[in-house]
Amino acid sequence: MASIQPANLALEGGDPRKLSVEAEDTTTNVARARHAEGRKISFEEYMHWAEITRAEEREANARFIAARGRRTLKNVVKGRFSTGRTAHEAVLDVNGASSVSEGNAGEKGPGNGVLEAVDSPVNTAHHGVTEAQRKTASRAMRTASWGTIFYLITTDILGPTGAPWAFAQMGYGPGIALYTVFGLMSYYSGWILWKIYLGLDSDRFPLRGYGDYFFRLFGPSARHFINIGQSLQLLLNVSLLVLSNGQSISQISRGSVGDNMGLCFVACMLIFMVAGLILGQIRTLQRLGWLANLSVWMTVTLVLLCVGSVGYGPNYEAVEASFGLPPNQPIQTYAGTPPPGMATGGVGFVASLNGLNVAVYAYGGALLFAALLAEMRHPMDFWKSLLIAEIFIYSIYVFFGIFIYSYQGQYAYNPAMQGIAVYSIQTGANVLSLISGLIAAVLYSNIGLKVVYVEIFHELLGFPDLTTRRGKIWWAALVPLYWAIAFVVGAAVPQLSYIVGLVGALFILSFTYTFPAWLAVGYWIKKDAMVAGEERFDPATNTYNYVDQGWKRWRRGFMKKPIFNSLNILYFLGAMVTCALGCYSSVESLRQAFASGIANSLSCTPPL
Repeated sequence: MASIQPANLALEGGDPRKLSVEAEDTTTNVARARHAEGRKISFEEYMHWAEITRAEEREANARFIAARGRRTLKNVVKGRFSTGRTAHEAVLDVNGASSVSEGNAGEKGPGNGVLEAVDSPVNTAHHGVTEAQRKTASRAMRTASWGTIFYLITTDILGPTGAPWAFAQMGYGPGIALYTVFGLMSYYSGWILWKIYLGLDSDRFPLRGYGDYFFRLFGPSARHFINIGQSLQLLLNVSLLVLSNGQSISQISRGSVGDNMGLCFVACMLIFMVAGLILGQIRTLQRLGWLANLSVWMTVTLVLLCVGSVGYGPNYEAVEASFGLPPNQPIQTYAGTPPPGMATGGVGFVASLNGLNVAVYAYGGALLFAALLAEMRHPMDFWKSLLIAEIFIYSIYVFFGIFIYSYQGQYAYNPAMQGIAVYSIQTGANVLSLISGLIAAVLYSNIGLKVVYVEIFHELLGFPDLTTRRGKIWWAALVPLYWAIAFVVGAAVPQLSYIVGLVGALFILSFTYTFPAWLAVGYWIKKDAMVAGEERFDPATNTYNYVDQGWKRWRRGFMKKPIFNSLNILYFLGAMVTCALGCYSSVESLRQAFASGIANSLSCTPPL
């Protein structure tokens, strides 16, 4: 998972409080409104409307390709640097969106009118919006090509700065093997989410968030569980950014001599926290999609700085301060697991598990896939975006990890730019990290706080809606509290590699591997339990005539693809075991770090 995750910004969302999480609630508002009228939307009804939408999308895509004409290098390059309005208008023309456009002729851009047309049937009965207008509005929002989604997946996931340290814990062979295995499994998980999206998303009931998968398969309790887990993950992501960027500020403050402590480390984290909570008060990030472009070049520049600096040797002082490894020993690399004392992440199996946790963290990004799919003009092409992105990301991880590990050996550091020995290069990398980290932290805090507010404060405690004046006041008051909690977590456990491992094992692994396997079991058993020719959905009465219920139905669904379903169950159990082992290794390493005095909570002494 990238240390910065700006792909959300590229989706041109306005208020950061209304990004992917808001999309989940907007999506489920349709189902909630229907449920409030006394009717629960069935799995089979979602399938019915999704099948119709997919057929219409195939026809619309064929018309779009015909209208667009032959692809040339000139129009591809031009499209990359256009504002996106031309593509949007082409989609409107293909879908016949004149009724929506005319109804919102006073708007300068397409966003507000489209969103209003979509939301009206949810918030009220009809408001004069026909089914055709609602369908056209939904289609008009989906303009991204599979090439664009490839770019967004890459910006979402790519974060190679932990790869050298992971190789230093595992060695060349296990490192390559685990990065390969987890890369393949992350692609499979993305394939699961893509197939389920195609089966459950429709113009009538759009699926736009990770929690929507669980709502439609397992009900509202599962959605609450997922959203709360997501909010905890985002909070810990902010804590990680406070800690890592506090380390960057600390390194910068020491100067080129490096023989002083610099600023108090707690003060360094406070500086980043204050900057984040001030920017966190911003209620709109309209048209800041260029930040995704900026983040990619920042990542590329960081990689180049790290690669170009390896000739100067590793940062012995940072490794000794963080892990207690004596400096100036001969640099050693290993084909297999490093022997005791030659891995900074622990001894033997524990060190390998800590390296594995970083590899798991590197592929995190599945949370955003539903939001990306919801932006696609032709979501059936998502597999292309995912496959090419995974190959590209895997190649960067393996190359960068092996290259830096070959030069720095057991002294490889996480994140890699803080392991640069030359102060000027190190400072340049740290400044880039600070900028990108602040962007990501503001984004994470906005989305994470939104989940907490909607799931707990608004739904359970009756707080006002965030769009109201009182809701905005509560938002302004809760932002500093959210950042204060993130600061306390980061300052209390100042061991970045082990905290990254814990977050990776507990959350990233779950959202990328465990939960998609769970979804796969539920989706295909329910889907294959349907009896073609005997069961059907009646759109006139909104009912589905089941031939049976209960265990007999689930057994039929399972036995339709027994090997496939059994493998998904094993996948789920294997991910659970890996989660438990990863949590154990991270917690055990943190315990040893505190016991040895290497890590100290709320200390002025920097951990590097």
